[in-house]
Amino acid sequence: MGRHDAGRIARSLKRWGAAVTAAALITMTAVVGGSIPAQASSIDTNSWYVLQNRQSGKVLEVGGWSTTDGGSLQQYSRNDGAWQQWRFRTAANGAYLLENRHSGKVIDLWEWSLVENAPFKQFTAHGGANQQFTVIDKNTGFIRFVNAHSGKALTVLERSKDDFAPITSYTDLNQYNQQWQLINVGSGTGGTTPAPISPTAPWPNATSTTKVNSTIKVESSFDGKLGRYYGIAAGDQDENQPPMFELEDGAVIRNVIIGDGAGDGIHCKGTCLIENVWWENVGEDAATQKGKISSQVMTVNGGGARSAEDKVFQHNGPGKFIIKNFQVEDFGKLYRSCGNCSTQYARSVEIDNVVATGPALSIAGINSNLGDTAKIRNVTIVGDTSRKIAICEEYQGVTKGEPKKITSGPSAACNYSSSDITYVSK
Repeated sequence: MGRHDAGRIARSLKRWGAAVTAAALITMTAVVGGSIPAQASSIDTNSWYVLQNRQSGKVLEVGGWSTTDGGSLQQYSRNDGAWQQWRFRTAANGAYLLENRHSGKVIDLWEWSLVENAPFKQFTAHGGANQQFTVIDKNTGFIRFVNAHSGKALTVLERSKDDFAPITSYTDLNQYNQQWQLINVGSGTGGTTPAPISPTAPWPNATSTTKVNSTIKVESSFDGKLGRYYGIAAGDQDENQPPMFELEDGAVIRNVIIGDGAGDGIHCKGTCLIENVWWENVGEDAATQKGKISSQVMTVNGGGARSAEDKVFQHNGPGKFIIKNFQVEDFGKLYRSCGNCSTQYARSVEIDNVVATGPALSIAGINSNLGDTAKIRNVTIVGDTSRKIAICEEYQGVTKGEPKKITSGPSAACNYSSSDITYVSK
């Protein structure tokens, strides 16, 4: 925690009394489905809610799947991800703290600001008035959240109907962009995310076909609606091929089929989400993380890849790489932390709920000498009866020359056990 953050907590403790204690922090509960609107009079503090804005129809979420203090709040199309789910925690005088399911942080009026359009962000719960909200219910099916410190309401900036529009503080005028519907998405114990996408889903048929002549840059969101994009470059193993798509920090791409001539696939310049994307014939690499900040997270959720002569996913920048609910077949390595980048970092990868069909060489390769770690769970390997596919390999990462393989198998750096791997025949 930085000096700025510690100072804010100290000020709130002095002004508002004791911080929320550890006993007051309620543990997360699971989504069990359903979509039941709720009014303030029926708020269940054991349930998780999606908060849908009346003006835009979008829902409140933590931007970029952040889990850090200061993570931004925005509106986005509903997908019921844990970053879009909120729980009400009781505070003083009938007020509430609003806790995000993904991060465990609460909504915070940043810097205790009293000005119009001051940002709301997420921050560790300390119980100060800038984290407390009075719920105003006029029995219309929509409620307003008024901050106890400023007296201003949780508002979508400038009545925007766009994805990524910021959430700010503004005088309570009972406007539609200040009104929210509570949608109960479940209660109970265990789990923290909705049901996973199946890694054995059938490969989709393309709804359209587009020849790509230059890299498509995605600043915020791109939905391909399962169209096929092809032909930017040869798609062989020649270095320095252009990517088909380039994602800015915080961008999302979903529902895309990448066909032949894929070039270097997708480049991610920081935190990004690649969801339900299918590579019919992997080029140089399917996707590469090229961020610069250790807190950035690249997530691949759903989809699949075929025919990767070498790597499927390449991790060049720092931070975390998540691969989940994914299917891959006929490949070299599913994931590789860069072995000889001129600037090296400690990187981490989490692989969960993956079906891998051989021939293949390895699931993950990391540089343990640089502090890399891999966490591997729920991997099914198809067609490897002799068990030649390595699950996790450790290398001696370098900045020049070629990295040397150190070892393979479970270790402190390669976090998995035999129970995490299932072998089945074709």
